[in-house]
Amino acid sequence: MTTDRSTADLTAGLAFSAQELAAVRADFPLLARRVRDDRPLVYLDSGATSQKPRVVLDAEREFYEQHNAAVHRGAHQLAEEATEAFEGARASVASFLGSAADEVVFTKNGTEGLNLLAYAFSNAAAPGALDGTDPQWAERLRLGPGDEIVVTEMEHHANLVPWQELCRRTGATLRWIGVTDDGHLQDPEGVVGEATRVVALTHVSNVLGTLNDLGPDSPVIRAAQAVGALVFVDACQSAPHLDIRAITSAGSGVDALVFTGHKTLGPSGVGVLWARRGLLEAMPPFLTGGSMIEIVRMEGSTWAPPPAKFEAGVPMAAQAVGLAAALDYLTALGLDRVHAHDQALMRHTLQTLAQRPWVRVLGPSATADRVGAVSFVVDGVHPHDVGQILDDSGIAVRTGHHCAWPLHRRLRVPASTRASFGVYTTTEEIDQFAQALDRVPQIFGMEASA
Repeated sequence: MTTDRSTADLTAGLAFSAQELAAVRADFPLLARRVRDDRPLVYLDSGATSQKPRVVLDAEREFYEQHNAAVHRGAHQLAEEATEAFEGARASVASFLGSAADEVVFTKNGTEGLNLLAYAFSNAAAPGALDGTDPQWAERLRLGPGDEIVVTEMEHHANLVPWQELCRRTGATLRWIGVTDDGHLQDPEGVVGEATRVVALTHVSNVLGTLNDLGPDSPVIRAAQAVGALVFVDACQSAPHLDIRAITSAGSGVDALVFTGHKTLGPSGVGVLWARRGLLEAMPPFLTGGSMIEIVRMEGSTWAPPPAKFEAGVPMAAQAVGLAAALDYLTALGLDRVHAHDQALMRHTLQTLAQRPWVRVLGPSATADRVGAVSFVVDGVHPHDVGQILDDSGIAVRTGHHCAWPLHRRLRVPASTRASFGVYTTTEEIDQFAQALDRVPQIFGMEASA
């Protein structure tokens, strides 16, 4: 394992003190749970879903108790209050992203946001779907045989299967940027080319924790811009840990981004699609019905401007309010400090696992190259067995392929065990995890030094 001394020096002064972290943990009621024969819960599965602070639970409850009504409908006071709360939540999300509110679309989750983007291309092929659209944007949404979509080998299925299906519907070809043995993206040269119309990739791998460089001078962004390809980013794993405003800033080279509420201290059932205003105006809608219309006649309909164009039906107002409370909570903690806390946890976890030679960590060895999660294998022991041993000690982790089968095949492992962090995770919990993990060689008769 390489040592990140400079990174450690930069982040050490920003990480939460013991007193601050204790105060943060007190905000999360579920962390007081005891499990498995009255053992204290050690929750290391935040990459799957995060726990929720009281301010989020209270915000959602308060909406239902005081303001519950269908937003954008009705002229009564409750409807007005509900609409104000919902649009206020949109403003909070926009502030978190450093974007305009009309570039924020509420979705069910990150998966729906990615499907919304993918279906825009196939829906664009319908007669009249792009009538009145800016010709430059319209041309970028037309997709067919000979065109290519590029993803990476480390994608979650949510950012792979929608593009596979889009290729099936349109005749386009799917290509992918490979992954190195140590969990970094390979050079996009030779993959991103003149036929590339879309590059869709994750900001942080949900398996490896790899933090992909998405700066405007990064190889993948430069390659996409050189051929005029649209760039879409899955930020589901980065949004809880990093300030992602650089991705949405002008000149970033990124055209759209998604993240999900339930991984970002917020409720389930709500996610976010952010996209450039011009792209949203050009994209045909994904779902149709009430709320997203402008004029309806029996002969046909016209659409409301974005973001309403993509929010058919009664929206998830209470969940949006809860998500806004979650993002405000993260912002109040300070996203630079949240990231510093994550880096301290990552450094401690990698150092701790390096002391156990029977554990093989997947992905980058440098702390600064990783965010949020550490996946590993114990050769000769199935990850499900590792997970069961940890669970018996009250340690909650994820086992399996983590919705990333192709990545596991690339790494030549059938599955892995993943420990993932939240703002409430402590180094003491990492130590408890390691102590429980030490039962694996004892139970399976392995040499601990092997």
